[in-house]
Amino acid sequence: MTRTVFMGTPDFAVPVLRALLDAPEIEPVGVVTQPDRPAGRGRKVQRSPVKEVAEAAGVPVLQPQRLREADAFAGLAALEPELIVVAAYGQILRPEVLSLPRHGCVNVHASLLPRWRGASPITAAILAGDAQTGVTIMQMDEGMDTGPILAQAAYGILPDDTEGRLSERLARLGAELLIDTLPCYLQGGITPRTQPVEGATVCRLLKKEQARIDWTQSAAQIERMVRAYEPWPGAFTTWSGQHLKIGAASVVEGQARPGEVVGVIDGAAVGTGDGLLLVSTLQLAGKRKMDMEEFMRGRPELLGSFLGN
Repeated sequence: MTRTVFMGTPDFAVPVLRALLDAPEIEPVGVVTQPDRPAGRGRKVQRSPVKEVAEAAGVPVLQPQRLREADAFAGLAALEPELIVVAAYGQILRPEVLSLPRHGCVNVHASLLPRWRGASPITAAILAGDAQTGVTIMQMDEGMDTGPILAQAAYGILPDDTEGRLSERLARLGAELLIDTLPCYLQGGITPRTQPVEGATVCRLLKKEQARIDWTQSAAQIERMVRAYEPWPGAFTTWSGQHLKIGAASVVEGQARPGEVVGVIDGAAVGTGDGLLLVSTLQLAGKRKMDMEEFMRGRPELLGSFLGN
């Protein structure tokens, strides 16, 4: 069995960790995840999803603020890993970490590299209107998702896919592909393939302000935003000085001034730079999510008003 340390933090990483825990050729000797942090409206300190699974399985957990700190590296080295597997950990690995295990560090990345290297590949693929994405199992090097490829699997993006739904499916696919790949890799039976230069794109860490809707964009672009930023941070605009999140929407024929809320057969839509955006669900700050019909019953003044002012 191969002594293995897993590094990951969010929900995307959980299926990968569970697969490693069940893999007969793997001996999980430790998990590295981000420190517990405040979350939610009450700002209550919460454990990462990965930490919850690791503790339930009785696997030691390390939570360094920065993996590059001397104490953090010493704790990792004390586990004597022969392999490190990474899935959405949230920190860049330094050369001494990359060279620590004899089988190297292997990453499960949610895109078909070299497209969408970086921290938000699923969001980026939806925003770009990509027809497909996938997962890549790669050897890690000092670059940002630039290491050689061990295996890939493509996956089609559905027209109504949100980041949350697509992430769940890609996480399962990544876990399956990793487990299929590891036995041959550990035996030296895979020749890593250098990533091509052509087609390389980069995406950055998401920031809330990126999800602010510009109503002069086309309805198709804004609809992709709504899906790409769901569940976090949520595509948003303002109405009467209040933060208004758009939870679900679709493109319909018609035209109105950008940001203008107009009545249509199926409810209410918002004018854009090209076409109308039919809004299905929305949510004011501090309020629960509502469908448009319920929202309009309580706030009929929305019709004819402008969003984003």
